[in-house]
Amino acid sequence: MSNSLPLSRRDIIEARLAEGRQIIAASLAIEFNVSEDAVRRDLRALAAEGKCRRVYGGALPLLTLSQPISARIGQASDRKKALARAAVSMIEPSEFVFLDSGSTNLAMVDLLPKNSELTIATNSIDIASAVMKRGDFPLIMIGGAVNPIVGGSVDAMAVTAIENMNIDRCFVGACAVSAKNGISVHEHADAIFKRTLIKRSTSRIAMATSEKFHERAPHRIGGATDIDWLIVEADLPGGDEEAAVEAGFALVKPNDIISSS
Repeated sequence: MSNSLPLSRRDIIEARLAEGRQIIAASLAIEFNVSEDAVRRDLRALAAEGKCRRVYGGALPLLTLSQPISARIGQASDRKKALARAAVSMIEPSEFVFLDSGSTNLAMVDLLPKNSELTIATNSIDIASAVMKRGDFPLIMIGGAVNPIVGGSVDAMAVTAIENMNIDRCFVGACAVSAKNGISVHEHADAIFKRTLIKRSTSRIAMATSEKFHERAPHRIGGATDIDWLIVEADLPGGDEEAAVEAGFALVKPNDIISSS
């Protein structure tokens, strides 16, 4: 079965899997101008050869690797924007908002409402730069040594800065979500930083694209009781949704309207 794969397409898919990237069948179908059924057959063939792990809507590498933020920013941008739009709708005027480092949180910046008198804090270089380019919000940049995987500061200096803040609403980055293990990340220092951020925030929100329910990360930052809302994609598979709800997560989808009062 695997021998029927065109070599050029096979090489591209395998190279992306080797980089630790998830494969989205719908996106790949558009890129190669083939049907989604054809892509799914391709992925089944690669899975049979032990080169990927099939998940709903696509495939994942057998071992999920930590990617630098620069590699994640352009991935699944439309899907991340949908989550970001739902996240922004939950923000109230005049709040002190913390945008944790992450590509989905970065997508929020351009969507923040004008004249909302928000104050934005972040530990992310990319988010800080985007807020500065807008020029209409006070910005607090959390300093310290920059972690290239995280894309921002998560060291002891950054943790100390967060401990002295009273944050109205934080948006916490997540690498993996599990009904059993909660929300996890790849970097140990990042987990410590995020746990402190959660502790210092009144309202705690995380966002997760559907494949993060099948990712694995070693460092747990919290469970369902540690965040108030988990924003997920509208087409999150039913099994993942049911497991998350049973674990106690309060789910929000892009079309939901949530009052944060």
